[in-house]
Amino acid sequence: MLNLFKKKKKEQAQTIDLSDNTLGSITELVDSAKDSADFIHYVQKTVHNKVWISYYKALIDCNTFHRDCLPYLIHHTDFRSLEDLKDIIPIESVTITKDIKEIQNKLLRGFIVIQFNEYDEECAIVRAENWFGNRQVSTSEIEFSVIGPKEAFVENMDTNLYLLRRRLPTPDLKFKEIIIGKQSKTRIVIAYIEGIAQEENINTVKQRITDIDYDVIHDSALLEQIISDNTWSPFPQLVSTERPDRVVSMMNLGQVAILSEGSPQALLGPATAAEFFMSPEDYYLNWLLGSTFRMIRLLSVLFSTFATPIYVAVLTYHYQMIPKDLLAPLISSRVNIPFPPILEVFFLELTIELLREAGARLPTKVGQTLGIVGGIVIGQASVQAGLTSNILLIIVSLSALASFTTPVFKMANTIRVLRFPFILFAAIWGGEGLVLCFCFVMVHLLRLQSLGRPYLFPIYPMRLNEMSDSILRLPYNFMNKRPSNASGENKKRFDKREAQKKKDIDE
Repeated sequence: MLNLFKKKKKEQAQTIDLSDNTLGSITELVDSAKDSADFIHYVQKTVHNKVWISYYKALIDCNTFHRDCLPYLIHHTDFRSLEDLKDIIPIESVTITKDIKEIQNKLLRGFIVIQFNEYDEECAIVRAENWFGNRQVSTSEIEFSVIGPKEAFVENMDTNLYLLRRRLPTPDLKFKEIIIGKQSKTRIVIAYIEGIAQEENINTVKQRITDIDYDVIHDSALLEQIISDNTWSPFPQLVSTERPDRVVSMMNLGQVAILSEGSPQALLGPATAAEFFMSPEDYYLNWLLGSTFRMIRLLSVLFSTFATPIYVAVLTYHYQMIPKDLLAPLISSRVNIPFPPILEVFFLELTIELLREAGARLPTKVGQTLGIVGGIVIGQASVQAGLTSNILLIIVSLSALASFTTPVFKMANTIRVLRFPFILFAAIWGGEGLVLCFCFVMVHLLRLQSLGRPYLFPIYPMRLNEMSDSILRLPYNFMNKRPSNASGENKKRFDKREAQKKKDIDE
């Protein structure tokens, strides 16, 4: 089934090659490749004549070459010209060409070049790509969910496209392939559903990718930074996901997916701010439970962002706002603290970030132990040493915990970093500083765009009839229209009246 998909994908994909360091002739190509230890170039005798065979040993599957290619070259009596190879070799991808650019690109991607004479310009190109070095499809690690599919993308492009095609067996699913990177020659595939995705969004993605002039593109994260509308913004402007089910779901709403060779993450756009707080598990639960958990995540973001800045603002400028019942515990917890609230908060926040970074760089079991033991030991020791108050320790711990509820990892990082300017503004101007910093962030979000579309859609511009899947997730029979910022002419998913009907068996 996978081989059949690869064949269909090759027929449907439109390739745009942007390489500009192609050699002038096949003689230069072979002479240049001979300097590499893994390049094989030799003469092979056949029944009627001899042929020259060239390939990179590290890129091809030797079993395919020796089983499905070489015996037919040596022993087949009808092999008299390169055109005969199309009927002789039982491999679907056999091309006869003189295009030096095509020869070079395919030679570097696991194809075998066959010539009658060593430096003939015309040659046959046979696919024998090595698949055994690729990671097998495994469970999702970053966006794990208890309910729902467990498959995740891998680093191989064709495997990822197979996962999408299997879930959407429709001819409207289109793949457009682009080659970028002067040195890396990275395959980038733009995936969308024809008739559902807006043509303007598709053209925007194509234009931004084809305009890239960079030497090495080794991951979709690098690609995201290059094609984002505002590269100075800390907010991610494209949703990064490793789940095929999420990509299929969002493409069905009109979004465009971008996949990069060598990356297990796909990019989705145009994105909205609400999508970064949506978990795939929301759609596999009852709408009441899904909406509740989504609201918890949004409240967690607010708590994580404002908890420690409010602590600094209140203790520095607005202590009259503290309730009488809370005043005594605060005084007793801070009576021996020699530092102002701003230094106390920065000390604990930086400690939490150090523990998180150290845990992420260490092996899994060691990192988990460091996070638990380090947090308990350092927190308890800092309170006993009088460096910080126990109330602030609780607030910072809860704030860090709340930041991890965000499903998209890049947005979780943004929220953690966003606390620091709020803390600084609160220490300088108190409550007014918090309001000022919040205004700066909101103005930035109102101006921010994703592929030319408003980032805060459907809140700004306000679209009340399209908020069935933003802050709350309403029942599926209310989600009958696709969002207008991504979908094209086909905006209706199903008939709402028919979906709300309940028929008995005798009807």
